[in-house]
Amino acid sequence: MSAPSPAVLDATTGIRDSERQPYAFLVANAALIGAVTFVASWMLDRPVADPEGSFLGPSWVRLPVLCLTAIVLDVLPRALWQGRLDPARTVAAVRHRVRTHWTRARLQLVVVGISCFYVVYVAYRNLKSLLPLVRDMKYDSELRVLDRLLLLGHDPATLTQDLFGTGFSAHVLSAVYLAYIPLVAILVTVWLVWSRNIGHGWWFVTAQGIAWTLGTVSYYLLPTLGPGIMYPWLTSDLIPNGTSDLMDSLVYSRHGFLWGEGDYQGVAGFASLHTAIALLWALMAQHTVRSQVIRTVFWVNFALTVVATLYFGWHYIADDLAGAAIAIVAFRLAARVTGNRLPSRRRSSEVTEHGPRPAVAD
Repeated sequence: MSAPSPAVLDATTGIRDSERQPYAFLVANAALIGAVTFVASWMLDRPVADPEGSFLGPSWVRLPVLCLTAIVLDVLPRALWQGRLDPARTVAAVRHRVRTHWTRARLQLVVVGISCFYVVYVAYRNLKSLLPLVRDMKYDSELRVLDRLLLLGHDPATLTQDLFGTGFSAHVLSAVYLAYIPLVAILVTVWLVWSRNIGHGWWFVTAQGIAWTLGTVSYYLLPTLGPGIMYPWLTSDLIPNGTSDLMDSLVYSRHGFLWGEGDYQGVAGFASLHTAIALLWALMAQHTVRSQVIRTVFWVNFALTVVATLYFGWHYIADDLAGAAIAIVAFRLAARVTGNRLPSRRRSSEVTEHGPRPAVAD
C-alpha cells in the first residue's frame, strides 16, 4: 500500500480530505435524539422542559447569545490587553484576531457545535426525566449484591467513607462532584473556541454528543435509583454538604414528578455519566493538550470523580465501569467519524520523544 500524500490532512482545520463534513455525525446524532425526545414527550403527554431554566429566554434567543458570548470571551480580553487602552491598537487587535482565528471553519465549529450539543444535552435530560414513566422495574438490589460480592460483603459507600472519613473529605469530594456541572458547558466552549486544531474541536463535541446519547440508552436498559437513594442509611453518617443537598433536591423533584406536580425529574443511576464525561475529558486532554500539568489535572479529576460517585452513594461499581466503557466508545468513534487519527502506541512515544503534542489553546 502506498503512503498517503501530504495533502491528506488540511493544515488549517486538521481534518482529513476524506472527512470534509466532520459535523455530519454530530448533526445526525442531535437530530435523532431530539426527534426521539419530542415523540416520547408527545406520547407520554409531557412537555419538553428546559432543565437549566430560561433566564436567557427561549432557545432561539439563548443559542445565538451563547455563540456570541463565546466569540466575545475570546476577542475582547485579548484585544484590551494588546491594545493597552489605546483605541487604535485595540481595534487593530480585534481585526487581527477575527481575521486569523475566527475563520469560516471556526465559526462553523462554534455555531454548529454549540447548537448540536445543546440539543443533545436537553434531549438527554428530558429522556432521563421520562424514564420512570416508561420503565418501572429497578435493578438496584442486583447491582448492590454485585458490589458486595466484589468488596467481600462491604458497600462501596461505607468502605470509601471509612477510608477517607466523613468530615473534611466530604467537602473536598463534594466540590469535585459539583464542579462537573458547570464544567460540562465550559469545556465544550473551551475546545470549540480555543482548539488550535479545529479537527480536535469537532472530535471533542462529537464525543460529548455520543456519550450523552449512550448514557441515555443505558438508563433505559438498566433502570436504577442508585444506592444513596435506594438505601439512604449508607450515607447517613456524612456531614451536610452540597452533594447531599443535591441528592435531596433530586429526590423531592422525582416525587413531585411522579405525583404530577412537576415537569421534570433527574434520577437515573446506570451508567454513571459523571464517570463517562470525566474520563472523556481526560482522554481528550491526553491526546490534544500539550501541557502535562493540564493532562494530569484531568486524570486526577477523573479519579476523584469515580471515588465521589461511590462515596456519596450516587452509583454502584457497575455504573462506573459502564460509564468508563461509554467514554472509550465515544472517544474512539468520534475520532473516526470526524477524521481524527488516534495515535498508535509507537507513534505516541515518538511524539513524546521528538516534540510536543498539538495544543488546545493558542
